Amino acid sequence: MGSASHTEDETLAASFKFGTSFVDASKRETPLRTFLFGYKLARTLAPLLHSTLFDGISVPWTYKVHETQDASEFLPALKQSDIVGCAVTMPFKVKMMSAVDDVTNEGRVIGAINTVFLRKAPDGSTRYIGTNTDCVGVREAFQQNYPDIVQRAQGKPAMVVGAGGACRASIYALSEWLGASQIYLVNRLDDEVESIIDSLKESGFTGQLVHVNSIEQAAALETPVLVVGTVPDFPPQSPGEILAREISNHFLNRPEKGCILEMCYFPRPRTEFFELGINAGWTMIYGTEAMIWQGVAQQILWSELPIQNFKLTEAKEVIAKALLAS
Repeated sequence: MGSASHTEDETLAASFKFGTSFVDASKRETPLRTFLFGYKLARTLAPLLHSTLFDGISVPWTYKVHETQDASEFLPALKQSDIVGCAVTMPFKVKMMSAVDDVTNEGRVIGAINTVFLRKAPDGSTRYIGTNTDCVGVREAFQQNYPDIVQRAQGKPAMVVGAGGACRASIYALSEWLGASQIYLVNRLDDEVESIIDSLKESGFTGQLVHVNSIEQAAALETPVLVVGTVPDFPPQSPGEILAREISNHFLNRPEKGCILEMCYFPRPRTEFFELGINAGWTMIYGTEAMIWQGVAQQILWSELPIQNFKLTEAKEVIAKALLAS
């Protein structure tokens, strides 16, 4: 396992497979723009995070929201001369894969992009590259906070609870970077899990995925060391939701304990699932950690600066204050 700076620097180094540097010192002194493309963005903390990070690296760049339901607005917005990259969120993460010039392996396997960065082609033209930094956020949330547990997790099972938007990125991070031998998938609907397994296999994913849909099946399985929760913070109500919670509790209440990343953080970071993990004796990580680290990965790709340049403590403090005030 590499250090955090090593893994983030690898993200930047890998980006130059798609073209040469787009940003030079003069661009870092020029007022340029990035933006978030999506819909229903009133509660997003992304502009606050990115403005804080830009201030920290002393570049006069901005990050604004482009809220729309019209996908045709994407390319005209992206190809403005003062744009250095963008973020993509729902409902466009899948659709915009076909709008960019190329997609990284992470984006292709996960089947969605949340970031576009720019590189230069041999003829000097601009190339627009799609990637997925959500998986980087999951990886760094674990590695940054509990590297000893990550080391213990090598070659051991992991678990993802829920089949929402963060599920595929979590699977990628756990399997490709965090050394999971196999990944248990626990969800309220069986067909959602089967769809995820099928689509990941079609995209070339080679990790071992195990759909756990009964207490009896769970009882025969080894305890996972790393767990990612991707379920909204609502009490389980349907039979499938109740069963998924019972399966999760079955693992959490065993003597062996590991680390849980609870991806849900709005409107409150201490979700019901977070409290269940705390009470069961697991080490917990707030979902804001993954959110911040995926944003840092975006900034590294846009600015082409190493992670050492970023003031992460300030960013974490700003996001924590914003959540307390919400």
